[in-house]
Amino acid sequence: MNTSIEERTRRTRWFSHDRFGMFIHWGIYSIPARGEWVRSREQISVEDYQPFFEEFNPVFFDAKKWARLAREAGMKYAVLTAKHHDGFCLFDSALTDYKATNTPCGRDLVREYVEAFRAEGLKVGLYYSLLDWHHPDYPHYGDRHHPMRNHPECFNENRDFSRYLEYMHGQVRELLTNYGKIDIMWFDFSYPGMECETWKATELVEMARSLQPDLIIDNRLEGSGEKSGTIMTKNPSVYAGDFACPEQMIPPRGMVDEDGDPIPWEACITMNDNWGYCSSDHHFKSSRMLIRSLVECVSKGGNLLLNVGPDAKGRIPDESVAILKDFAAWMKDNSDSIYGCGYSELPKPEWGRFTQKGKKLYAHIYEECMGAICLPGLAGKVDHLRLLKDGCELKITEFWNIKEYPNDAFFFLSTSRNLTFPLPDEKDTVVEITLK
Repeated sequence: MNTSIEERTRRTRWFSHDRFGMFIHWGIYSIPARGEWVRSREQISVEDYQPFFEEFNPVFFDAKKWARLAREAGMKYAVLTAKHHDGFCLFDSALTDYKATNTPCGRDLVREYVEAFRAEGLKVGLYYSLLDWHHPDYPHYGDRHHPMRNHPECFNENRDFSRYLEYMHGQVRELLTNYGKIDIMWFDFSYPGMECETWKATELVEMARSLQPDLIIDNRLEGSGEKSGTIMTKNPSVYAGDFACPEQMIPPRGMVDEDGDPIPWEACITMNDNWGYCSSDHHFKSSRMLIRSLVECVSKGGNLLLNVGPDAKGRIPDESVAILKDFAAWMKDNSDSIYGCGYSELPKPEWGRFTQKGKKLYAHIYEECMGAICLPGLAGKVDHLRLLKDGCELKITEFWNIKEYPNDAFFFLSTSRNLTFPLPDEKDTVVEITLK
């Protein structure tokens, strides 16, 4: 095996075990409350965006509450936007005045986050945007995403991109030096003309790994939500990343390299339709859909990074809290089917999905079945079955009407062998199957 792939496997071992994390998109864009891309979409100038900086004061922010909510939901790690595309920093950077400590907030919010989440036993990650719409040396006019891309008066003469790169690398150094052990660095993102060595990516990654040898890094120094880059090959670049991060979708068949070998990956998904707080967006996915999305990711060898977008006062929206509490109830009973699990030896069943951990096969049952539930190809291969929620015994059945299917195993969820039986959990009923 390629040495770099062996190192990637070592670094991501915990990541591929823990499977479930919290993404947190938060910044001064929570004040206009029209999503984190509001400056770009509405082409807002630095001057017109400045009032949000001057009033940022999240009086209800409590990192300990956020961390407790994440842990109780079964999340094992988190990633916070230390700096998003608008350039505003939640940390006390010595390289800029455009930071939370210079707003009415007056606090280093990254420090509070890492301390609170570590105290709850969660691993901590930091998101850092490679883009910066506030920095004077970042390309303005004609850039694909900059708010001033269509404003010729914001011409790029005398802008020195090398000064921006020095600033950007310096801030990454600060984040990896001043806040203790950081588990994930989540860079975002590359696009044509602004990718790979445009960011001095080799130098950046080598610096990051020299400071934090166990750090895992996403693939967006090279890729984006549209492409994954050389992480999909047997010869990944230095900056290919340790995991791929498909956005707002779950890959149809998981993610594998050119030889068909699995690579680490994580689907980043919003609860509603925005990453940052959007006051008018109440289109929240159901907790059932999101729990099943976690199961789908695990069944395909991946993770789920589920986003929350706190409001301007530092509160996670009530709808998001309710979803996370539903996760807490489900994970309390069923986390064994998530942590340490991955691809099953069996194909996807008609009634739901399988996850697997060694000889433990987990049947995630989404649909009521007419008669006994079929385990394709498992006749004679099952040692015993338990309903994961309460450990109650279920038995392989030899019911008369399944005699025509000698290669398959069958069981009833009802001990009375009712031909139809309501699912104990309509979100996802999990049966633990111990194989011989």
